[in-house]
Amino acid sequence: MTEVSLRAVREDDRPRLLAWRNDPAVSAYMYGDHVIGQDEHDRWFDGMAGSDRAAYWVIEVDGAPVGLANLADIDRKNRRCAWAYYLASPSVRGLGVGSYVEFWMIEHVFGGLGLEKLWCEVLLSNEAVWKLHMTYGFQREALFRHHVIKGGVPLDVVGLGLLSDEWPALRPALAERLRAKGFSIAD
Repeated sequence: MTEVSLRAVREDDRPRLLAWRNDPAVSAYMYGDHVIGQDEHDRWFDGMAGSDRAAYWVIEVDGAPVGLANLADIDRKNRRCAWAYYLASPSVRGLGVGSYVEFWMIEHVFGGLGLEKLWCEVLLSNEAVWKLHMTYGFQREALFRHHVIKGGVPLDVVGLGLLSDEWPALRPALAERLRAKGFSIAD
């Protein structure tokens, strides 16, 4: 059984996150299209501390850091936030880790934070990820045409959203699916 956990970002993650953010396998799906320098990274990293509009977690598999998950644009007035994640370690892709992270984040946003909407934006070309979101009940709410320019090429972006009142009907089957893959999920 693979043990997946999410923990708060720590200072010793600073160099690892810079390497991950600049890894072509990760950056291919990010909006940015440039190599991130140390100064830019340090500003971003230092901006995490004390933010009430964002939260970041390092994804670990069997105690080893393998990726990053985050909430952004946390809006308590309108009871919504955005989220994203990436798995930087190719060795854990395809093992259900992304599914576990998706479940954990949904539970955290709706149960822990008490928000009513979780939304995200995904490059249309990243079909595996937007289909995973749809498996978890996210609805396609928008298609942003030519929303991002990468390598001089305009790319489309899919906007997806999940509402808290939709989650209870979806949760049991998705939890069981994760349990069948060996993940520990509370009732």
